[in-house]
Amino acid sequence: MEPDPPSGLSSTVDYSALEPAAKVANGGGYVSEHRGRFPYDAARSPEQEQKIDAFRQLLERHRGDRQVVILQDFPDPDALSSAWTYKLIAQKYEIQCDIVYAGTLSHQENIALVKLTGLPLQRWTVQSLKTKDLSLYKGCVFIDNQGTTSQLFTSMQQAGVPIAVVIDHHSMQDDMKAEFIDIRPHTRATATILTQYLQSGLLKLDNNLTEHVKCATSLMHGLRSDTNRLMQAQEEDFLAAAYLSRFYDAQLLNAVLQSSRSKQVMDVIERSLKNRTVHNNFSIAGVGYLRYDDRDAIPQAADFLVTEENVHTAVVYGIVHDEDEELEVVVGSLRTNKLTLDPDEFIKEAFGQDAQGRFFGGGRLQAGGFEIPMGFLSGFTENSDYAKMKWSVHDAQVKQKLLRLVNPEQNYPKGVN
Repeated sequence: MEPDPPSGLSSTVDYSALEPAAKVANGGGYVSEHRGRFPYDAARSPEQEQKIDAFRQLLERHRGDRQVVILQDFPDPDALSSAWTYKLIAQKYEIQCDIVYAGTLSHQENIALVKLTGLPLQRWTVQSLKTKDLSLYKGCVFIDNQGTTSQLFTSMQQAGVPIAVVIDHHSMQDDMKAEFIDIRPHTRATATILTQYLQSGLLKLDNNLTEHVKCATSLMHGLRSDTNRLMQAQEEDFLAAAYLSRFYDAQLLNAVLQSSRSKQVMDVIERSLKNRTVHNNFSIAGVGYLRYDDRDAIPQAADFLVTEENVHTAVVYGIVHDEDEELEVVVGSLRTNKLTLDPDEFIKEAFGQDAQGRFFGGGRLQAGGFEIPMGFLSGFTENSDYAKMKWSVHDAQVKQKLLRLVNPEQNYPKGVN
């Protein structure tokens, strides 16, 4: 026998009164009430409204211009999807955008994302810039980075291309001068920021446009990847995902996620397991030399090591050799499950700054990375003994800088601090 309803309430609920007044055209999902907003759209603060208005005004000022959108050397799904969204928004203002990066795509999911969606991306090496007329561009745009992780930053400065826009969710890396800056260190993904731009009406996604569906799918992937499959997502990320759920292609996203690891990635993970040492719940592993195209194996190895029992933070690093540019760089990735550890602060304190005052690395929630040029010692050598010696020196130096923070009492001789 069912209990009686509380006094003053009817036992019959009129569900029709709870439905929105209309249904959206794309598949019968519900749309908003009389205010015109979808029920799950994020409510924007006055500050956010001002930021969106400023962005709209900037786009209007640059109507008809040509811009170059610069990604980090090794762009991830968050950067790729956010840049594509910026390009589509800019097109509404007759702004032509070229999305470029200087490094490589080596993570299998990134390669699959670009191939399966047809994401408009160009690789510009530092050498190839010598043949390009950068005077065509009236502004450069940094998405999901602030120039510190791109080899192209210096070339743009030297060519006098002004910085028009910076949109990022990492901590402030440098005092950049740009017309429009939207840096939100407490936002989990740049894809969330760009989705909020879409929600504000800067561009209305259309399910009938294949390009819009593919871009929404890439945005969902970017948001998902930077929130650890939404497990670290905040309210604004869930609201962004709810909005994108009306437009993305689930089968296409699944195809991207099902891409398998290469043998080279598995080899690097094996090396990280073999070489790791654990100090105070930190797992530290040097993996030696890697080809430039295998660079993304380093963060994947860090993702794997942090899952070990009694480990809350993993750092994996190696020497990445770029045969085209004859350069070598010490590249490392950090992953952590420790809520009180700030990857950005940890990496900046561990490795410091270069002669120009730019940090060698930084981070966001639960993840970070660093790149340290090897300068005079950089370059390929056929002498295996010398190569081993060079790795031994850099391996010891990186470990020392990490252990200075991880295990300071054992790292320093007595009387030294």
